[in-house]
Amino acid sequence: MQQPVVAGVDGSPESLAAAEWAAREAVRRGLPLCLVHATNWNPTPEPSAPAASTVRRLPEGRDILRQAEDRIARTCPGARLVDEQLEGPATAALVRAAEESALMVLGSRGLSGFTGFLVGSVAQGVVARAARPVVLVRAGEEAADEHVPDVDGQASADTPYRDVVLGIDLSDAGDEVIEFAFDAARVRKAGLHVVHAWSAPSPLTLGPGEIGLVEGPARGEEWRGFLSAVLETWREKFPDVEVTETLVEGRAGTHLVHASTGAGLLVLGRRAHEGPLGPRTGPVAHTVIRHASCPVAIVPHD
Repeated sequence: MQQPVVAGVDGSPESLAAAEWAAREAVRRGLPLCLVHATNWNPTPEPSAPAASTVRRLPEGRDILRQAEDRIARTCPGARLVDEQLEGPATAALVRAAEESALMVLGSRGLSGFTGFLVGSVAQGVVARAARPVVLVRAGEEAADEHVPDVDGQASADTPYRDVVLGIDLSDAGDEVIEFAFDAARVRKAGLHVVHAWSAPSPLTLGPGEIGLVEGPARGEEWRGFLSAVLETWREKFPDVEVTETLVEGRAGTHLVHASTGAGLLVLGRRAHEGPLGPRTGPVAHTVIRHASCPVAIVPHD
């Protein structure tokens, strides 16, 4: 059975925008779309409460799913749609649902206009813990936002797709992240813009033969050669994807936020294992998911 694209919905404008984005992605990939709504539950009911009341279903849960279904039927009628009402705390329930998905899509509220994301605790928890890619979509995101403007500069869903941007850390480049970005560009027939930001390391962190030992301007060229070597296999695997490379010196988060302007999707990696402080997304993802101007995909990797 094909793994679906899963969208978590709670009735908010951002979750409905996420459901629409997920529907379009499911159609692009030829996959079913699964809408899920998580209900909270109380594992320790009052002594006088009957056993059946251990699970507390929100009465509006079915209505929330129906609202999302109706919206997708109008805006993306080609989607193959199923839905499910999940039991348990929202974060844990959505993480479980993500395990059976091709990717999970969640909504994030814009801070102000198009300046960034306000990521709620549920979305943060799912991004940090999910075993599958998670895409964050803001309220107001529409089909035309994924496409370049038409010849008159107007928004259109009938023009080519905007580029996919891949933020890559060459010291920790996961194959899962690179493949996801190439495949996202492939299904859109879009370009792939690969960005790597490097910084001059401290002499105390260097070992013999490392790129950081190269002098000044030559260091960037060394990184460029390394990036081209990493991408060579993927270019052969995805020959129809046109790839451009950008190497810049400085903070990765800042450069990736800039690269997200005019992009259709920004892809980042996340280490799948937990650190000593529990699951976390890292400082680059922390910056990007709050300030990027397009949907952001966080892809776990080994």
